[in-house]
Amino acid sequence: MIENEQYASDNRIAGYALLIERYDIDVIPNWHRSFVATSGVHRIDSREGFIEEVYPNKYWPGDTLGDHLEFALKYDGTNLEILACLFQKAAEEDLLEYIRSKPTGKYARRVWFLYEFLTGVALPLADLKRGNYVYLLEPDKYYTVAPVRRVRRQRVNDNLLGDSRFCPVVRRTDALRDFEAFDFPKRCREVVSGYSPELLQRALGYLYTKETRSSFEIERIKPTSTRTERFVALLQMAEQEDFCQKSRLVEAQNRIVDARFRDSDYRLSQNYVGETVAWQEERVHFVCPKPEDLAGLMDGLLASHARMDTGGVSAVVHAAAIAYGFVFLHPFEDGNGRIHRFLIHNILARKGFTPEGLMFPVSASMLRNAIDYNASLEAFSRHIMTLVECSLDEDGRMTVYNDTAIWYRYIDMTAQAEALFRFIDQTIETELAGELAFLFNYDASKKAIQEIVDMPDRQIDLFIRFCLLNNGRLSSRKRESHFAALSDEEITRMEGVLQAAYGNSAANNG
Repeated sequence: MIENEQYASDNRIAGYALLIERYDIDVIPNWHRSFVATSGVHRIDSREGFIEEVYPNKYWPGDTLGDHLEFALKYDGTNLEILACLFQKAAEEDLLEYIRSKPTGKYARRVWFLYEFLTGVALPLADLKRGNYVYLLEPDKYYTVAPVRRVRRQRVNDNLLGDSRFCPVVRRTDALRDFEAFDFPKRCREVVSGYSPELLQRALGYLYTKETRSSFEIERIKPTSTRTERFVALLQMAEQEDFCQKSRLVEAQNRIVDARFRDSDYRLSQNYVGETVAWQEERVHFVCPKPEDLAGLMDGLLASHARMDTGGVSAVVHAAAIAYGFVFLHPFEDGNGRIHRFLIHNILARKGFTPEGLMFPVSASMLRNAIDYNASLEAFSRHIMTLVECSLDEDGRMTVYNDTAIWYRYIDMTAQAEALFRFIDQTIETELAGELAFLFNYDASKKAIQEIVDMPDRQIDLFIRFCLLNNGRLSSRKRESHFAALSDEEITRMEGVLQAAYGNSAANNG
């Protein structure tokens, strides 16, 4: 967060910031923090995805719970996690006083609906009989589903991305607006349009393998040929079948892990992501939900997927919310990261984001940009680590002492959606376009070399490989061991073909 001592001395906190302090609730920080000045200034500071905004004195809402709830919804946005934690501590009578004071006000109706949605407790209020329906989330500020669920009680249009068991929120930031304005599916079709169906078919097989190896390598795993083939087979099913069902997720986990570590259900033990840094010293990077909370969270995740699947939500936002939601819930003992990345393919392919019959290796972009990928995970995980109270015993078993489910239930996935758009952009322009260009140049180079020296295909492939690994030139040792029969002129002409196609940095194109 932005630190400025002058804020504390010259301004009063308002909205969520005041409610968090007043009710002493432990929450993940909201992306927007409000202050009201003693003067007429208006100022905005932004850093690392967080905004602190100072409003003129006339914006001071008052001192009651309702005053700051309304201010928060107006200026700080709709933060389900903060509201859920607040409603556990706030006095029901204070909420009723606010709602009754503005029975048809849109913010009061939203508070009323959200209280009952998040707590499961009905307030002693009669259903509204008049007034226009209001959107729960403003569609110009948030990604929402359509058609909405009309709730007659508060005359609210529920357009949330999930239900009370799991409900991600994604804000329409400037970055996401820009990404959506750029037609990535069209750009993907443009990239492939210049190549023959035969070359695309050859490329597809390589891209499946590249995606598989990259997904495993992110976790520093070197898969056996059998595990590679199983993951490739799973990727090939991504376009046809919906894997966001419990039985299909179990099936996916069984396909990609060692047979000895297959699960038949969600995990029953507390797990975490960490690394051993010294003898009997473990550094914990992320604590997963408690196993007793997992069934409800996962049911909610799958229900959220179903709602977005028919709700007209951006394919990338949908994929980010579900795939990252999955890895944050970590429902299995092993294979969660690979399934998380597979789900991105599954959702994008089924929603027609990628051209039919084609996949692109988004894991390769994540691997190539490992710092950015880790940052997309840490945008959530680093905050959880400040909230969860836990300990490890000498055998590495973790115990979590506090209730944690609420922090996993209502995640702001804006940072993850922005990250996935960046990975997709890089995948199309670097991985997909690069691999297709490489194969095209390879075929052309092979044909040109064949015209210089009529060698067997295997020998030409070997020559090209050796040169690409040595900046476009054949080393003396490789020439003596494999191509001693060729003349200097032939070698020079063949090297020239590869340098013309790939440049002197040919090894970087392999």
